[in-house]
Amino acid sequence: MSRIKVIIADDSDFVRDGMKIILDVDEDFEVVGCAQNGFEAIEIAKVNAVDIFLMDIQMPEMDGIEATKYIVENNMGKVLILTTFDDDELVQKALKNGAKGYLVKNHTPEHLKQMIKSVYHGTGVMEETLLENLTKNTYTKTNGFIEDGYTTRELDIIKAVSEGLSNREIANRLFITEGTVKNYISSILAKENLSHRTALAVYYLTGKKQG
Repeated sequence: MSRIKVIIADDSDFVRDGMKIILDVDEDFEVVGCAQNGFEAIEIAKVNAVDIFLMDIQMPEMDGIEATKYIVENNMGKVLILTTFDDDELVQKALKNGAKGYLVKNHTPEHLKQMIKSVYHGTGVMEETLLENLTKNTYTKTNGFIEDGYTTRELDIIKAVSEGLSNREIANRLFITEGTVKNYISSILAKENLSHRTALAVYYLTGKKQG
């Protein structure tokens, strides 16, 4: 396949340099630029084709939440949020702005690469530890998940998505094709007016919609 073009946006030199080294040695990726904040990332993307933004949340001048909103609204690429364990509320805001998933910074190189590839191929991704934190937060469920109106198969797929399974893994579990899984998920997202599978998982587990 063609190289996945990546921009790394983080105000930590250590994080940026570390990720760039990891991706530069893999022929599946091309780092087209590194930025210290969201504004710099957007400026780089204006002159370079980008597939994936690795986007820190808390940065000076323009944070990852604001940058994600601009990037998504202008179809500049897909955003994968870089986060720490205490960023739950900010992660939710980034997801609402269109981020396709989130990645804890203490990842292994292979995990980082797999998460980027998943987002590139259209699969929202989430860290199990952060997802658990989201479910433990004391949200008021003004829009609690209601199972009425869903078939057993649809609920099986929703539950599998909430576990972080890929389309292939769901297909293997339910003995159906990946195409069928994709169609089910598209239909469910449309029914709930949600933009991506990560938002569906959060909604199912917490009763709160992120858009």
